[in-house]
Amino acid sequence: MQKKKVYISGPDVFAPNARQLGDSFKIACRDCGFEGLYPLDIDQADITSEIIFAENLNKIRTADIVVANLNPFRGECIDDGTAYEIGFAHALKKPVYGYANDLRSLRERIGKYDGSGYEVEDFGYPVNLMIAETVSYVVEGDFTDCVRWLRTVM
Repeated sequence: MQKKKVYISGPDVFAPNARQLGDSFKIACRDCGFEGLYPLDIDQADITSEIIFAENLNKIRTADIVVANLNPFRGECIDDGTAYEIGFAHALKKPVYGYANDLRSLRERIGKYDGSGYEVEDFGYPVNLMIAETVSYVVEGDFTDCVRWLRTVM
């Protein structure tokens, strides 16, 4: 039986130790019976934004599952690239699962209004409703916690 491929979505690619994180994520996938597809696993020669975009969309197309880091990034909400990848996977009818350290609702974390005075939605989700309604399940914890949970339901 062929291992299910997991596309690893999240802002972790911007971390100073991004390659090491990717390796640890792929090991966690392997240990749980999956094959991890990490966005930075592309030929680094003559890299352009167009190549990165095309390669990552191709990885999502070939993946069976997307696992997304839903932790706030550069603000109160998830990384915008991750949000795009979640939507793209959803449009392809790929199952998306997420993880976050804090599953309190946006309203609980931010308050009734954000720092710019905009009202914070109150649907009880830890992320924007468009993400919450797209992601099949959110695990409290980290990437490894999520793929371990995923192993129990796949």
